[in-house]
Amino acid sequence: MCAIHQPNLFPRLSTLAKLYAAGQWIVLDDVQFARRDYQHRARLAALDSPARQQWLTLPTHLPDGRTTLISQARLADPSRSRRTVSLLIRQYYGRSRHWPAVRGVLDAVLDRFEAADRVSDIARASTIALLTALGWSGDVLDSSTIPTREGRSERLADLAVATSSTHYLCGTGGWRYLDPAPFEAHGIPVLAFHTPVDTEDPLWRWSRGISSLWALSQIGPEALAAMLAAQRDQLLLEGFK
Repeated sequence: MCAIHQPNLFPRLSTLAKLYAAGQWIVLDDVQFARRDYQHRARLAALDSPARQQWLTLPTHLPDGRTTLISQARLADPSRSRRTVSLLIRQYYGRSRHWPAVRGVLDAVLDRFEAADRVSDIARASTIALLTALGWSGDVLDSSTIPTREGRSERLADLAVATSSTHYLCGTGGWRYLDPAPFEAHGIPVLAFHTPVDTEDPLWRWSRGISSLWALSQIGPEALAAMLAAQRDQLLLEGFK
């Protein structure tokens, strides 16, 4: 089963939950970069007050202007961005009793700054570090390495076929435009993925707005992995009925 999603910097819990549920993450790195999206930024929430938030943003240079692809976007000042990431995450989550797990994620990303100047590399590394902290051992592939057709749904279907995926896990955003026909033509069912909406659980209530670093800091990797696994199992049960 695969999920196809753009690289996000320290992704929101809703995004991380979808990737965790899939056995494969196809990184959609060859579409247009969007400054209002999450490729180069994340909302950090205060430990004791998730409503108090701050953007963590990587200043980004777009060589081709608005038409620049995600894979072509460059860090405007890698050294400064590295310092900012380190300082802000320590400031927000250094007091958490689960700081060792958060620090492991942070260190993996800081190490990546040493070898990369592409925004997508940093965002990709941050997502993989979070998934790894939760014990996820799936495969990660880049869409730019896979030939596909141009149609939006056709392209996604071709990516699923090329990676021998048995199912395509589609989030709420993609569900609004997705045409399931190209998937059905290859015998690949499309499963709708969503996170709980009407819930008293603050982790899910804030899951679509703030970085999953907050959830990791709140309950730690073991409890968070168990929560995401339960959500995955429930959705798969509903999807396979």
